[in-house]
Amino acid sequence: MRILSGIQPSGRLHLGNYFGMMQPAISLQDEGDAFYFIADYHSLTSLQDPKALRTHVLDLALDFLACGLDPAKATFFRQSDVPEVCELAWILSTLTPMPMLENCHSYKDKTARGLTPNHGLFAYPVLMAADILIYDSDLVPVGQDQKQHVEVTRDIATKFNHTFGETLRLPKSRIKEDVAKVPGLDGEKMSKSYDNTITIFEPEKALRKKVMGIKTDSTPVEEPKDPDASLIVDLFKLVAPEADVDTLKADFRRGGTGYGDFKKRLFEAIWLHFEPMRQRRANLENNLDYVHEVLRKSADRARSIAQTTMDRVRLASGLR
Repeated sequence: MRILSGIQPSGRLHLGNYFGMMQPAISLQDEGDAFYFIADYHSLTSLQDPKALRTHVLDLALDFLACGLDPAKATFFRQSDVPEVCELAWILSTLTPMPMLENCHSYKDKTARGLTPNHGLFAYPVLMAADILIYDSDLVPVGQDQKQHVEVTRDIATKFNHTFGETLRLPKSRIKEDVAKVPGLDGEKMSKSYDNTITIFEPEKALRKKVMGIKTDSTPVEEPKDPDASLIVDLFKLVAPEADVDTLKADFRRGGTGYGDFKKRLFEAIWLHFEPMRQRRANLENNLDYVHEVLRKSADRARSIAQTTMDRVRLASGLR
């Protein structure tokens, strides 16, 4: 079973990225032939700073490897190192109805938030379809918000097969229902767009400042507090052992402890949880040749499979 997932290089890794995509992806590398790519082509729809893009790509590679991705189990590469995906996206676009793309939630949501639409944003689902189809993917783990894009992929592949004969494998989606929903500093979903993130690999002083800035109510120190309505508890549950979570909740209900002390406990839990990953990341930063070699070797394997798929596609469609 081939598993495919991608993540855009959009900035520093935060708790929402880690628990929402990275941790589940790393756990899947033991279930099948995992293909994970850094979606740098996709990022160009909103990021047009070359220096920032290069930095974000390297940061994401370091983060994934530091957090447990095993190059012996997973194929991990830059999307742009397999340019055949753009050729397939063009071929698929000639079969994709305009209304299908106009109805995609991601396009409508982003334009509704004021993002200036460009063709790349509009055609994003076609490139995503090419990402999935070019590696003969069987399974695509996605959040509920991305489920539609896998359905679009299946529709496009079905139309291609109906038009040119059975050529493309139809993937299935796996909805990540049990993925932790990570709140940001303000209680909204943690997102770089909302500037409410807690980034994982920040220096200690900067991370502490972020955690101490979490939004709380004005309940006095001596009064009991509701742990079920606290961002501190929600975040603590992600990084602390169950026994420590129970103790924290009991202290909330007892009263006599201020939010500042609870935030200090949260900072310490985050710092401790990611300590091994910080060490691995520091070691990787001192061995960038290894990181680039992992990406290169994985890209060679991914491109070999992509070229085989494109041979079938070109032959079926009359380009060969």
